[in-house]
Amino acid sequence: MPELTRQQTEFRAAMANLSAAVTVITTDGPRGRAGMTVSAACSVTDSPPTVLVCVNRTARSHDVLVGNGRLAVNVLGAGQEDLALHFAGATGVPTAERFTDGRWDLATHGVPVLTGACASVVGTVVAEQASGSHSVLFVEVDTVITGDDPAALVYFQRRFHSLGTTAA
Repeated sequence: MPELTRQQTEFRAAMANLSAAVTVITTDGPRGRAGMTVSAACSVTDSPPTVLVCVNRTARSHDVLVGNGRLAVNVLGAGQEDLALHFAGATGVPTAERFTDGRWDLATHGVPVLTGACASVVGTVVAEQASGSHSVLFVEVDTVITGDDPAALVYFQRRFHSLGTTAA
């Protein structure tokens, strides 16, 4: 990996101060089943419901996600840091084993959906835009599932944190 420039280092430090929801993006289809932890996912519009997901083009799951053309964005809750680590490749759990712990609905939507996620949206990739090292995938949503978990998992200063609701 080439050495980072000063601007890249400063940019990364600044972006570490941008709190982000932690999501696991999952897919299944002709290219196989895959999933990866992503903090660069957000809503685009509600007409039609669309989210975007940024994926590094060198990531193992990139071509599988794009090739299958259908995915789920699973928003993790406070108690799901282990999943974030598994799907980030930090635990050494092989890809095929990441979906075998009983927390996944593998049949209903055609892609793995995390049971107990804060929210999951399922949809079809309708556009892909290359930008630097990443692909920005625009996903038109056809299914929305919301969970009961009142606390989210966020990524801030290169660490996971729980973010819950407080009484007003």
